[in-house]
Amino acid sequence: MKTQPQQRPLLSFDWAVKRLLRNKANFGVLEGFLSELLRRQVRVKQILESESNSETQLDKVNRVDILVENEQQELIIIELQFNSEFDYFHRMLYGSSKLITQFIYRGGDFAKVRKVYSINIVYFDLGHGEDYVYHGYTTFRGLHTGDELHLTPAQRREFCMMEAGELFPEYYILEVKRFNDVAKDTLDEWIFYLKHNEIKDNFKAQGLAQARELLDYDRLSEEEKRIYDQVEDARRSLRSSIYTAKIEGRVEGEEIGRVKGEEVGRAKALKEMALNAARNGLSVAQIQAITGLTEAQIATLTNIE
Repeated sequence: MKTQPQQRPLLSFDWAVKRLLRNKANFGVLEGFLSELLRRQVRVKQILESESNSETQLDKVNRVDILVENEQQELIIIELQFNSEFDYFHRMLYGSSKLITQFIYRGGDFAKVRKVYSINIVYFDLGHGEDYVYHGYTTFRGLHTGDELHLTPAQRREFCMMEAGELFPEYYILEVKRFNDVAKDTLDEWIFYLKHNEIKDNFKAQGLAQARELLDYDRLSEEEKRIYDQVEDARRSLRSSIYTAKIEGRVEGEEIGRVKGEEVGRAKALKEMALNAARNGLSVAQIQAITGLTEAQIATLTNIE
């Protein structure tokens, strides 16, 4: 009985972001992802270039970002980060702040400050929590009444928002590793793809049907396949190096712990020996000869002068 050949995983989302989704004909994939995440329909107006789009050799396998402007002229930066960064939260804050200043004309009115969404797809544990999707936003609440600060009717008409906090950047964190592979809704279907580079036949999330077709490895030219495989190999090598460093560090730590444990055990044994010798009436000089401890150490351990 013949077995069906195993289907090759789809191209990774970071590859799509770097090389395919910047094409206007493929905006539907990004629009689908953003619509599912933000829980409203998003239409991409254009892909912008920001200073953060610059790429280093390490960036090619470690981080990717894309800057999107939607039809409401909001700025949406989508960043993929593969390796742990201790100060990543600060980087999120810096990135959104930089966009705000970068996309306001010199001397422009404050009212022209753009709404910014920072979407962070991370493949490592970021902070301590039980969920795998987090949403951060600003609210202004009264210290005495607990009420939320609303915009005035005129401000609402001008800014097309209801609450004062809506003017501020919003942050989304998708911790892909924490996803348990059970797709409970359409956003989970996207996260499943982000984790496994696979889209199941029964998935219905916006953008995934186009992604399944667009991100087929076999659609690549031979040169593109070569480059893609090189990037994947480099990423595997980087993960292997990090894993090796962790193992070596753990072994070194265990060795240090073992040695320290032996030192603690030896110190306890010497203390007992000194105490027993003192109880048996031995002098400090005699205890020193038996244990090798100094007079000061013996005095401390046995409380004898």
